[in-house]
Parts: sequence; C-alpha cells; structure tokens
Amino acid sequence: MYTLEELQAIANKCYRCPLSKTRTNVVFGEGNSKASIMFVGEGPGYYEDKIGRPFVGRAGQLLDKMLKAIGLKREDVYIANIVKCRPPKNRNPLEGESQVCIEFLRWQVKIIEPDIIVCLGAVAARNIIDKNFRITKSRGTWYKKGNFNMIATYHPAALLRDESKKKDAWEDFKSIRDTYKEIEKYMEG
Repeated sequence: MYTLEELQAIANKCYRCPLSKTRTNVVFGEGNSKASIMFVGEGPGYYEDKIGRPFVGRAGQLLDKMLKAIGLKREDVYIANIVKCRPPKNRNPLEGESQVCIEFLRWQVKIIEPDIIVCLGAVAARNIIDKNFRITKSRGTWYKKGNFNMIATYHPAALLRDESKKKDAWEDFKSIRDTYKEIEKYMEG
C-alpha cells in the first residue's frame, strides 16, 4: 500500500499519456488525508497547472466559498481530479487520458477512504458514477457504491458561466452537508 506522498512521487514522473508532454506541473491533489469528503473535478486548468495545486483559479475560489457556506474549509476535505495534467486549452480530458490517469485517483481513494465522494461536473461523474451520467438530469442524486456515498453537482466553472445553476448547486451542497453530518453522528455514536 502506498502513502499519498509515494503515490504523488510516482505521478510526478508519469509520462503514460500525451498530457504529460504539455504540463507545467502535475496537479496531484491536496487536503486532509483522513477526510470524510473527497471532491473530484475533471482536470487542472491554467492556474492549477502553473502552481501545481487543484482548484486555485476562479472556480477554486468559488469552491472555497461553497465549502464555507456548509461549514467546511479546504483543509477539512480532500480535492483531486480525474486527470493530473492540464488538457490543452482546458478541454475535457479524452477517454484514453482519463483511463490512464484514473488509477492514481483510485489509489487516492483507497488511501483516504472517504465516506463521501462529490463529483464536480459531468466528466468526473461519468468516470466515477456511470459512463452515461447526465449532469443536468441526475445531479443531486445520491449513489452508493461499496462503502462510498456519491453525488454529482455542477463544476464550479459551470456556475461561473451560468449563474442560473447556482440554486441547484446550493441544494446539492446542503444535501452534502446533511449527509456528512449524519455520517459524523453515526461514527461518534
């Protein structure tokens, strides 16, 4: 079994897909290694690639506000992506790129053992919940896979492009908060 640090060292040396040729930094993931909640996006953007940290641009600032609104901080959760290298021009990761890179995410999940996995956007949901996932139709619905409670909501970048989706995302985040509180109460009891 790897540690997160060992896994990150392996990811930093990965050249298994074409995204590795254009990256500035591998964006492995960050946060609480014992987090009950793990947020998964699609892939790093421009700022994430430059800095080497997930969700640090405008979408990341919005995610931080959304976390705060439900009583959480970035340090309370773990944040990762389907792919660890930025796709050119911020396009969605291709299926082959996702398939190569998702092994890192699976290891992260094994190590962290979150109770809740939140898919941020359709790409994450299609790779984690169901390959035919439709974000507008199925966001906000809870799924149980093994020990994991899973939900998908809009990616913060989508909320920046279309503010009409913020109300639905807020409902999803309240549901995440409530499920998190139930799990915490169960673990204490």
